[in-house]
Amino acid sequence: MKPSRDRRRDDRPARHGGQDGRRQPEARPDQARTAEPAPARRQLRRREGELPAERLPLILEVAPNDDYALIDSGAGRKLEQYGPYRIVRPEGQAIWQPALSEREWAKADAVFTGDTDEEGMGRWRFPKAPLGETWPMRHDGVDYLGRFTSFRHVGVFPEQASHWDHMAGLIEAAKRPVKVLNLFGYTGLASLVAARAGAEVAHVDASKKAIGWARENQEMARLADRPIRWICEDAMKFAEREERRGSRYDMILFDPPAYGRGPKGEVWQLFEDLPALADICRAILTPKPLAVVLTAYSIRASFFAIHGLMRDTFAGMGGRVESGELVIREKSAGRALSTSLFSRWVAK
Repeated sequence: MKPSRDRRRDDRPARHGGQDGRRQPEARPDQARTAEPAPARRQLRRREGELPAERLPLILEVAPNDDYALIDSGAGRKLEQYGPYRIVRPEGQAIWQPALSEREWAKADAVFTGDTDEEGMGRWRFPKAPLGETWPMRHDGVDYLGRFTSFRHVGVFPEQASHWDHMAGLIEAAKRPVKVLNLFGYTGLASLVAARAGAEVAHVDASKKAIGWARENQEMARLADRPIRWICEDAMKFAEREERRGSRYDMILFDPPAYGRGPKGEVWQLFEDLPALADICRAILTPKPLAVVLTAYSIRASFFAIHGLMRDTFAGMGGRVESGELVIREKSAGRALSTSLFSRWVAK
């Protein structure tokens, strides 16, 4: 499940297991099911051993490029270029004034209206001409589908590109088979980048629509022959089962919502459940792991909170914990738009 980002700074739909102010998410109607009885909580204990080295604050920045650009922002909105289209969406953190004229903003191809009595593309306005629901996009040579949805998102969160590049570099440098687990994987860009770099990937998301979209993206990217398992399941349940099975991974990515529901009504509360999930992630690492990457949107905390959690979780394993913010650099005035917090443990 993912919350709807801005209401999370996250305009993704709420889902458990699976990239705009930090969001206060709400579940989609199809997820409002009766919750299963809550399982017994994982008993956590403080890990012994030396804490990993630390690097903070680390600000990971995405600059404008041919595939995506934050053209301008301000007055609670942002103007972005997604491939061939200019798009206007709400942005709660853009409390400054736009640098470009209203005439430039009026050149947008699509504007998210957020009309509460509409669904899907009905919540978008197309000033120039009607547009189809999907259009081709690309990230660093990986093709995928952009899509206008009722949650204001378009299927990719460009700030995550910093993580994708770092992940691909680790996979390629390993010079050995690498297994990656992508929890709350959404539409699969991270999974596709990892697979292209040579990894075997398990992609988990509780949304059937997101899994379907991710499969479409795999075809678009011409990576259908790469070893990716698309798994529609609650992220916590899947991770717990992998621990019982003895399955192990070299790298784990997880981008959990502040709140969400799984496909069988499982309830996720980030502050209550994140410590246990982080603990499980440590438990299902291989003896020679590469990294664990946590991204957090729309939470009432600083990156110091998740930094402390990650250092405690990986005590005794060496390596380094790097924490900070993901930001997008604006093209017009050069301002940095913060999108999320992150903390990652890297073995080297």
